[in-house]
Amino acid sequence: MANYFAYTDDDLAALAAKDKKLGAAIARIGRIDRVVQPDLFAALVESIIGQQISGKAAGTIKDRLVTLTGGITPTAIAALPDEEIQKCGMSHRKAGYVKSAALAVLDGTLDIEKLRHMDDEAAITYLVKLPGVGLWTAEMLLIFCLQRHNVFSFGDLAIKKGLCKLHGHKEMPRERFERYRKRYAPYQSIASLYLWHISGE
Repeated sequence: MANYFAYTDDDLAALAAKDKKLGAAIARIGRIDRVVQPDLFAALVESIIGQQISGKAAGTIKDRLVTLTGGITPTAIAALPDEEIQKCGMSHRKAGYVKSAALAVLDGTLDIEKLRHMDDEAAITYLVKLPGVGLWTAEMLLIFCLQRHNVFSFGDLAIKKGLCKLHGHKEMPRERFERYRKRYAPYQSIASLYLWHISGE
């Protein structure tokens, strides 16, 4: 049974009240159920895989990796040569990042369960120390694994595209983006779900 990003009707109503145009889009689109990955290590690997490629391509690579390993665990990944990981459809560099994450968990360098007890800023700081994990990857992990409600990624092109389409902007410079970030708090992650949807319409 799939796990979905958890938010209430009250959360959605509060967000809709902050922005008339977004509120109208929410009413038109209805509730969005977005699958999350509760397993922290699997979510980390999936976030690395998903860097700079489409969701469909990332899903295909993930499925191949699951078939190869029988399950995305640190032990299963660490047992594979980098070349075998790469054959799932990712670059040699990305395969190395996946392998290094597995080894970091196994040798105790990365205590992944600690993330559940950290605030957003501390969790991001902890994650970006890992090879191949930048700010965007850490932010996606916060949303799609830890289900943090107030994450709004300036590095996500689809979110910026959604904002531009919704509000009629030709571009989304940092200063303008930050105004929307403040407006949507503390429901930024829910806003992100709708902006991703809008960007793909």
